[in-house]
Amino acid sequence: MRRTLSRVAVVAGVLLVTAILLGPALAPYDPAAPVAGPWTKGGSDHLLGTDVLGRDVLSRAMAGGSHLLAVSLLAAIAASLAGALAGLAAGWAGSRTLNAAADLMIAVPVLLPALLLAVSLPGDIAVVTGTVLAGAPLTLRVVQDATASIRGSGYVRAARLRGERGGAVLLREVMPAMAGLLAADVGLRFVTALQLASALAVLGFGTVSAAGAVSSAGSWAVMLRENLPGAALNPAALVVPALLLAVLALTVAAAAHTGVRHAFGTGETW
Repeated sequence: MRRTLSRVAVVAGVLLVTAILLGPALAPYDPAAPVAGPWTKGGSDHLLGTDVLGRDVLSRAMAGGSHLLAVSLLAAIAASLAGALAGLAAGWAGSRTLNAAADLMIAVPVLLPALLLAVSLPGDIAVVTGTVLAGAPLTLRVVQDATASIRGSGYVRAARLRGERGGAVLLREVMPAMAGLLAADVGLRFVTALQLASALAVLGFGTVSAAGAVSSAGSWAVMLRENLPGAALNPAALVVPALLLAVLALTVAAAAHTGVRHAFGTGETW
């Protein structure tokens, strides 16, 4: 039963990501162009109605996940990579300095540094940097423990007896052994990045790209902020993006949970 649920989570995640990537090309209307009056309820012409500016909600929902997905994935990879490299060093050498820095960063609320960064940086950069600051220390802890346990394994000792240096052993022997763990960690950091990107967009940050241009297609989080005043007129304009964000986060979290269990060979999480 548990294996079936795990496979369902992974398949659902793949299908959802595919739908997000294909969404902009399949949208029935231009997501940036008004097609009817503001907050018109759904009908035959517009299945989910229109938003605050009279744009088709279905088209904006189909086009609103691709940029959010790309930014969150980039942030997750950056956070996991930074945490993994630091965790490898800490687990191999037992660095107290890295541990102390990780403890200090973990104690800071996730949203606080992201808000401070969003004031002075473009939204996407603030999301990536905030995710690294929030997620890398957690990855460091996990990878550090895994590295410490793998360090005494037979194949690592054999590599050291062959005369390989510590850095080469970490990259050639230790890191490949944690591939499943790192893949699952990227999923968990993705959820953090998605939460930060959504929070910043709802608060009015995160809609400006690094090039300084405002995205006309917006994102699911931007749809929440824009359509909150008209929730009573066309609830779909608010409910649909909220559901899409929740489904994406839950699906990725479930897939990451599956990866964690397989990495550790148990039914427990870290």
